[in-house]
Amino acid sequence: MPALTISSVDSTDAIPREAWDRLCPPGDPFLNADFLAIIERHGAAGPDWGWVPCHLTASDEQGRIIGILPLYVRFNSHGDFIHDWSWASVYQQLGRSYFPKLLSGLPHTPATGPRLLVAEGPQASTIRRALIDGAQSVASAHNMSSWHVAFPNEDDCNELRAAGMLISHNVQFQWLDSGCGDFDGYLATFAADKRRKVRAERRKVAASGLNIEVRHGNEIDPAEWPALHALYASTFDKFNNHAVFTAACFADLAPALGRRMVVFIARDGGQAVAVSLCFRSDETLYGRYWGCNGQYHSLHFELCFYQGIAYCLRHGLQRFEPGAGGEHKIARGFTPTVVHSAHWIADPAMRKLIGRHLDVQGDAVANYRDQAAAHLPFRCEN
Repeated sequence: MPALTISSVDSTDAIPREAWDRLCPPGDPFLNADFLAIIERHGAAGPDWGWVPCHLTASDEQGRIIGILPLYVRFNSHGDFIHDWSWASVYQQLGRSYFPKLLSGLPHTPATGPRLLVAEGPQASTIRRALIDGAQSVASAHNMSSWHVAFPNEDDCNELRAAGMLISHNVQFQWLDSGCGDFDGYLATFAADKRRKVRAERRKVAASGLNIEVRHGNEIDPAEWPALHALYASTFDKFNNHAVFTAACFADLAPALGRRMVVFIARDGGQAVAVSLCFRSDETLYGRYWGCNGQYHSLHFELCFYQGIAYCLRHGLQRFEPGAGGEHKIARGFTPTVVHSAHWIADPAMRKLIGRHLDVQGDAVANYRDQAAAHLPFRCEN
């Protein structure tokens, strides 16, 4: 193959939109020029939150971009979901620096997908490997401790493993369509006692007098975002955390993403009192943010889980990923699913130490997945 040129740019906007559109998966709500560029412009993926873009491109001899690797210099681990806090602690105990590190992934978004953005073809693997080598070269040239790839899809994970990267394991709880048709059909797959519990929760929400709306991004007036944002931010305030997205950021994302943003809103007398902010591709719904300004029995389950499942069934989506964590999702039919990230550790001794840890982790995570799956609410078929 002719020589490739690997370059680094300091923003999503520095890469032509045509290249993003050509190389990103069609319909993906996060991996596209709109989402990444907007959150960078508004600072959610900016230096104030420990994200500095340095995306890699691979270009052919004619200067045409044929590969993209989203890449950020990270100065903390907030919002990347790879759970490397203990690694940073070990580095600190040894008197060494873990940060800055490099990360390829979606800021504040633990969604699985491609990370090595290359069009399929006979040279695809070569281009992917050039991007991998390029990221490792950036980390080495700047004396960074590591490079991480958060939640790559199976093809990219295999490519990264073949390149010698370590693979970590975690569990997310995901809803998978079993061909049940509608929500009643879905509940028919539950054991009787579990089915009664879900119906009781939904009745309590219905009896509360709240009205629930389902709106897409392009159906929300920009003037509504301050109130919706205040609900979103209230969840972070309750846990002494920080809401990185601003109302202006959401107001820009909504029309740009259009139907790729899905917002479930509960209203009391016309006033929004709770919100569940989701995103969607052609196959998957992604739950991201929840907020509420009052006490409403079972409303969290209704807005964050049941409305999302019903939406998937109406619109033919095959999967619902409601976000990281949350064993309470099991009782609502979200299956424990193993997800992976990949890691390049610069120091050989630390690489060996972390590698041993990940070998043990893999077995533990698989055991946890199996134990958690035993508590799913579905009927046992003998």
